[in-house]
Formats: sequence, C-alpha cells, structure tokens
Amino acid sequence: MSVISSPVYDPVKYSEGLANDYVAGAKAANDARTAAAAATATALGTLGTALSAFQSAMSALHSNTTAITANTAVFSNTAIGTATAGADAAAGTYSFYVEKLATAGQVSYDVGDSAAVGAGSMNVMLADGSSFQVNLANADSNGDGTLTAKEVAAAINATAANNSRVTASTLTVNGQAKLVLTSAETGADNAVASIDVSGLGSASLQSQLSSGTVLTTANDAIVWVGGTNGTKVEQASNTFSVIDDVKFTITAAQATGAAPVTLTVAADKTSTATNVQTFVTAYNTLLAVFDKLSAAGDHTVIEPSTPDGVPTPTTADGPLYNDAGLSNLRDRLGAALRTATGGLSLISFGISSNKEGVLTLDTKRLDKAVAANPGKLESLFGRAGIGVDAGAMGAMNKLVSTWNSGSNSVISGRKEQNSRLQTDLAQRAVSIKSQFDSAYKRYLTQFTLLQTLQASMTNTSNMFEAMFSTSSNN
Repeated sequence: MSVISSPVYDPVKYSEGLANDYVAGAKAANDARTAAAAATATALGTLGTALSAFQSAMSALHSNTTAITANTAVFSNTAIGTATAGADAAAGTYSFYVEKLATAGQVSYDVGDSAAVGAGSMNVMLADGSSFQVNLANADSNGDGTLTAKEVAAAINATAANNSRVTASTLTVNGQAKLVLTSAETGADNAVASIDVSGLGSASLQSQLSSGTVLTTANDAIVWVGGTNGTKVEQASNTFSVIDDVKFTITAAQATGAAPVTLTVAADKTSTATNVQTFVTAYNTLLAVFDKLSAAGDHTVIEPSTPDGVPTPTTADGPLYNDAGLSNLRDRLGAALRTATGGLSLISFGISSNKEGVLTLDTKRLDKAVAANPGKLESLFGRAGIGVDAGAMGAMNKLVSTWNSGSNSVISGRKEQNSRLQTDLAQRAVSIKSQFDSAYKRYLTQFTLLQTLQASMTNTSNMFEAMFSTSSNN
C-alpha cells in the first residue's frame, strides 16, 4: 500500500495572493484615479503660480512710474537737474534758466528748563497762514517737574495736528540748549513763521519762544522757461511738470548771466523694445506651462525585446490634457492680442505668433510702427491692475483673474472639487483594504482548515501503511 502525499503550501502566502486577486481590479482603478487626482492638484498649483507670474509681469510693465513706450529726457548739464519722460511725451528740445532752488526753512530758539506744572500750550504758525497747537501738559516724560528742550521737541513731533509738517530737534551750542524747527516741505509758504506763546504758563518759556533765529531761509524754486527772457515759473517744489508727461527736478541753481540749459526729450527705442520683449517672454512662458500641463502622452506600445520582458509603459497624458477650460483661456488670451483699435493691433507693432501661438518680436517693424503712430503702442497694450485694466494687458488681466483671483476663481473651484474627490478616493482605499482584510481572513481560515485535514489524512494513511506493512512481514 502506497503512502498518501499531500501538497505542501503556505496558507498565509496563498491567502494573501487570493485576497489580492479579489481586490485587484478595484484597487488598480482606485490607485489610478488617486494618482490622477494628485497630479491634478499639482497641476492646478503650477497653473496658478504661472498665471500670477504673468499678471505680475504685466503690472510691472505699466505703472505710475513705468510705461511700455519709453522716452528719455536729458539735461545738457546733468549737474543742474534730472528728468523723466512718460509714454506720451513729445520729442523736442526745451531751454530753461534755473535762478533759484526751493529750500526748506529752519529756525532755532534758545530754550532753557521751565516748570512742567501749568505748562499750557502753544501754536506753531506757518507762513501759509495755517497752524497747529502743541499741548505741553503731558510733555514732562520723566516726571521730574521740569520741561527741557528735548521734551518740548518730542511734544511737537508727537502732536497729531502737526501731520509731520515740522520736525523738531535740539542742539546744544556753548552750553545753551536750542530747539530747532525744520519744515518738512520746501517753499516759502511751508516755513515756520512764528510761535504763538500766549497759551504758555511759563513766562521764561514765553520769552524764549517769542523770537527765533533763521538758520535756513525757506525759498521757492524759480525757473525761467525759454531762458531769462522767457516765462517765469515759481513754486514750492524743485520738481516741475511744465512739459506734457515730462517731470524734471532741479538740483542746482545757475550763476547770474549763465546760458540756459537744454532739456532734450526723445524716443528710447532700445528700452521700448526691451519692454515689449519682456511681455513677449512672459506670454511665451505662460504658454509653455499650458503646453506642459495639457500635453498628449505617447500612446505607442513598445513590445519587449525578450520573451519574458514586459511592454514599455506609454507616456501619460498631461494632467490637464483636453481640458476645455484651459483651451478656452488660451484662445481668449490670443484673441486679446489680435484686438484692433483704429485698424491697428499689437500684431501691427512687430509681434507675431506661430501656429502654436508662441510670440516673436520684430524690433525693426516695432521701431517703424512706433515712429509712425506715437502713443498708439501704449494705448493698445494698456495696463493691468485692479481698477486700471485697459487695452490688451487689461483684457488679459481680467481673463487671468477669473481663473486665479479670489475664492470664486476657476482654480479655487477646481481645487475644492479635486480635494473632495481625493477625500472620496481615500475613503474608497480604506474600503478596499477592508475588503482585502476580510477576504484574507476568510481564505486563511479555509486553507488552515484544509491544511489540518490534509495532515490528519496523511497521519491516518501512514498509520495504516505501517500496520499492514508489519502484518505482511510477520
């Protein structure tokens, strides 16, 4: 009689294998969707960053101090002044004679210590007729009962009504403390004219502040447009705006009888081209992000070179492949570039695109178009920013903002939707794990019982074999 042989196997290994097979389909599908959701979350973050960078680039191109169309304004003698020209400045040469610079007034007062109790208040009077009151009731900061020049200065600076028009400081000259009042703004009208001391409680302080010494006289700036025989312009500031869209600041006065200086305003072709190229680069950078996120994968299956090999995995599609919203945004941004005003568009100024929408700049065509249509490039480009959107950049900024600004933006909505999906997929993964655990326990119980039964049958078979073998030998 032959011995019964039982198959040898590991119940744990077999149970794991069967349980994995049981949930394999659901797990693979859930894992794929989880990976796709994670890729989408990353893609939306990348897209938001790219859109923000594009908006920042557009905003920087035209602000209160910058413009797409660049002009220069240069004095013949740069020691006399400096100038800047905006996009609408007309080319030309202008003559000026600088007679006087505007200066800020400064006056000092001899101030000795006085009693803090009943100090009262004083009024600082300015040359333009305005004034502000300084209450000295709480000026004794260290509480020693004495008001010093430094404490009076601190009270002047801290007075809200001062509104930083006058800065108070102190000097000590030959042992004498001096209160120095300096006008914050240049010009004769901004000078400290006097101090009304009638409200002060100290007779000595009243006497000391009743008269001061002028250290620096407050002057208005005087410039003659066209030379000494031209038009006189007198103002408190050293910065002038007498030429349309040009500002110049004088830094030195000319000697009596000196020849006028000239201010030349001209187009800055190089800077204009650089500004337009900056926009072109920013736009192309954004398109490159669009291309990467929406790229089609390589679906060609490459068979293995060896019989036991596996096919090469295909390249996956981009996380936003075939995304209708992203495609629409791209199309509308391109349409903003082609929008024409008065028969001209940005394309007319040397900006062209290939079939993928990537831009290039022809600087020679740009120079000719700007020369032929002064100011038109600036109006076509416009500017980007909250409350100032205009032209092509304004239209683009509004489009991008619907995607990337605020809690109601497209990206915010998609992130929220994708986050809910990721939560659902995570819960689904827990459910699949529970199914695996349940199947594993069931299979392990069955295989363990089978293993026990097989062992029992083998033992019985071996016992009979031993009995019959012994009987036949006897």
